[in-house]
Amino acid sequence: MRLTEFWRRMRAHFGDAYAESWARDYVLAPLGGRTVEQALADGIGAKEVWRAVCQVEPVASGLR
Repeated sequence: MRLTEFWRRMRAHFGDAYAESWARDYVLAPLGGRTVEQALADGIGAKEVWRAVCQVEPVASGLR
């Protein structure tokens, strides 16, 4: 998954303003206690990060 697609999905689920805030502040256990931003900065792929988001959030089925 491209990073642009990842952010499109994040904005579709959380909304434009909240997506970035959530990615910066919410710690995800499936990412080893990292935030989305930390995981991406550490080189974890966007697809893996998106799957982690889907594990902790009720993401609409069309976005999986």
